[in-house]
Amino acid sequence: MRPRKGSTAICSRCHQPASGYDQLPERRFEFIPLWGFLVFLLYAMRRVDCRRCGAVVVEAVPWGDGKHTLTKAYMLFLARWARRLSWKETAQTFRTSWDKVFDAVECVVTWGLEHRTLGQIDAIGVDEIQYAKGHKYLTLVYQIDLGVIRLLWVGKERTIESFQGFFTTMGQKVISKISFVCSDMWVPYLKVIREKCSEALHILDRFHIVAKMNKALDEVRADETRRIKSDGRDPVLKKSRWLLLKRSENLKDEQHFRLCDLLRYNLKTVRAYLLKEAFQQLWDYNSPSWAGKFLDDWRRQTMRSRIEPMKKIARSLRQHRELILNYFRAQKLISSGVVEGLNNKAKVTMRKSYGFRTYRVLELALYHSLGKLPEPESTHDFF
Repeated sequence: MRPRKGSTAICSRCHQPASGYDQLPERRFEFIPLWGFLVFLLYAMRRVDCRRCGAVVVEAVPWGDGKHTLTKAYMLFLARWARRLSWKETAQTFRTSWDKVFDAVECVVTWGLEHRTLGQIDAIGVDEIQYAKGHKYLTLVYQIDLGVIRLLWVGKERTIESFQGFFTTMGQKVISKISFVCSDMWVPYLKVIREKCSEALHILDRFHIVAKMNKALDEVRADETRRIKSDGRDPVLKKSRWLLLKRSENLKDEQHFRLCDLLRYNLKTVRAYLLKEAFQQLWDYNSPSWAGKFLDDWRRQTMRSRIEPMKKIARSLRQHRELILNYFRAQKLISSGVVEGLNNKAKVTMRKSYGFRTYRVLELALYHSLGKLPEPESTHDFF
């Protein structure tokens, strides 16, 4: 490629015409492969003496950006395929390297974050996922409005300091308009939300409440199974874990019969199971006041059960009573179901590439898959 005869080079800083200075050696730009053939653009970049910038800089060209060896069209092409395939598979398919796929995704994501429109955010969901062994977590914040569902922010670890980074990034103007916040019972999240979003309606994650109750029930079952075995009695609880943890409507016919037989025994596990099943009625209420009365009655009954893991759940629910009832005050429109679905997509993104070596690569992959970021314009679409 050669510059058009008589054309004036454009300054890459101010993007205005400037007088020429000299010409650099020929560079090679990688373009989108056509019909299985690798395509390269060869061009000798010119340098300009820009009076506005007061410096000698390399000219701006429409097909490239900075020192990238890939053209803008090829970076966008690779980034779109990297959303469907793993980055390694993308590199192998188009006969390039993993590093170039990374450069393409990084460029597109960086551009998208700089040009995305936040608008008015009414509801957010906060949760954490484990991304590596050794209790290494990410804090993920999603926008869960009725019309817009996307990843807003990724933070390393699940500490107070990391979560505060979200509010710093978004700015006070955006944060002040948030009406609903959905999270779990993790103390650092509760503390920061209470401090930064005091005017928003804070809704506790229904999924995590049920998960904690199932964990308590499983703890009771495991402890009683060991005690029955040590006493030499008939192991009636053997292979009963999923009978007790599954919802009754999800059980098969033969499992229903076995569960009915198991419920005839006077065991702590059976009493804990009945308490867990009774608690599910809470979500059928529409009125916050009636839901609160049911919650108080269930809690009193549980505290008299003499089953310590279930009593621990009851004490936790008493501590977070108002946050649980906010689910009904929000007319049951905001829940963590969307957040859990997005968490599964985040895990699929990590599993698709069998994990990532660094936090930076993982952060880019999550923004790219879940952020719904705008993309730079391209003269032609090849995807």
